[in-house]
Amino acid sequence: MDSGKIIRMKSNSPSNRLLCRVLLAGFVLCLAGVSCSLSGGAVPAATTAAVTAFSQLPEATTVALPSSSPSPTVTPSLTLTPTQSASPTASATFTLTPTSTPSLPPTETPTATITPTYAILRGKVLQQSNCRYGPGAPYLYKYGLYPGSNLEIIGRNELGTWILIQAIGGSNACWVKASLLEIKGDVMSLELTYTLLPQSPYYGPVPGVAAHRSGDEVTISWIGIQLRPGDDSEQFPYLVEAWVCMDGKIIFTPVGSYATIIKVVDEAGCSEPSHGRVYAVEKHGYTNWVEIPWPLHP
Repeated sequence: MDSGKIIRMKSNSPSNRLLCRVLLAGFVLCLAGVSCSLSGGAVPAATTAAVTAFSQLPEATTVALPSSSPSPTVTPSLTLTPTQSASPTASATFTLTPTSTPSLPPTETPTATITPTYAILRGKVLQQSNCRYGPGAPYLYKYGLYPGSNLEIIGRNELGTWILIQAIGGSNACWVKASLLEIKGDVMSLELTYTLLPQSPYYGPVPGVAAHRSGDEVTISWIGIQLRPGDDSEQFPYLVEAWVCMDGKIIFTPVGSYATIIKVVDEAGCSEPSHGRVYAVEKHGYTNWVEIPWPLHP
């Protein structure tokens, strides 16, 4: 059948209308590929009968058919192809390789130095006394002390026979013999002290200092100096300060002399070496000292 023709029905009877519906239904089924073949195959008997009846319909009935056979519309079924789930991207893991920390050399722990605490004593002058620049009678006179004076005692020599005193709260210290004061406290609790001597501005050191030993006796000599008139101190013009060994201990021993030669006792058996120095003395002070070339024990 030509799909482009218009079929006219001659009668508008009920039977024709029914037949028309049947033909239309068969035609629609044929187009859908259900009960006919468009490629020239055998047509089913029901369809053939419907077509025969359709050809005998009255020409008055007009049925509009589509001008072209629509191609069957195939609704594609949506097939969901599972997409490959993105595997989680492995985040880069940074492994920190510990760098070797240089070990610092152990710091030396300082050893605490214990500073001994020394006493400051009080004393009262028993009799008029000479206070001197050093711990001994050979030193120049500095000022006098009067009986009944109360003083501070701030230092001592090795044996505690001479003490360093000053006015209470004062600063002009000098040395006095310990037996000339009434001392409140233990003299040996005082600090072992050495004080510098005032320097002469006018004279240089003594020349030619020498020493030699005979057993425990050391003889020290030097060349004397000539003082100008008026510079005489009216005390010993020479002073030897010696650190000599006595009973296994180094003892500070000052010696004054009018001559240019003296002898001192220096025993063996001390862990420290003996030594000494020589000064010339005038009323303004002491010359620079000269070290004695101290002879060792054989």
